[in-house]
Amino acid sequence: QRILRLAEMCRRLETEEEKVLPFYPSSLAEREQQDARRILAASPSEPLARAMQDYVGLERFWQRFNKAKLEEKALERAQAALANRNQHLRQLLQQYLAGAALSQKVSRDPPPL
Repeated sequence: QRILRLAEMCRRLETEEEKVLPFYPSSLAEREQQDARRILAASPSEPLARAMQDYVGLERFWQRFNKAKLEEKALERAQAALANRNQHLRQLLQQYLAGAALSQKVSRDPPPL
């Protein structure tokens, strides 16, 4: 009940884009979507299926939760890629600075006779 109440409160804070298209489009074909709707509309006969109807309101929550988790994983991968690139650039900079310091030292020394 608490999660459903919080979801209703959060719904008011959604942007217009989230209200219109809150999730990614379904990957099911039209026929599969029709079958799913038909099954969901029928009253369940099994005890577990009847118990699951109590949690239908949480479907939006789990969709949003999964979307947030996917975005979090994508950001973690992007952060790791940027960290690797940063490390590579630091190594290149160190090599450049070492070469520049060596060339300055050579130019300061008088040429041997």
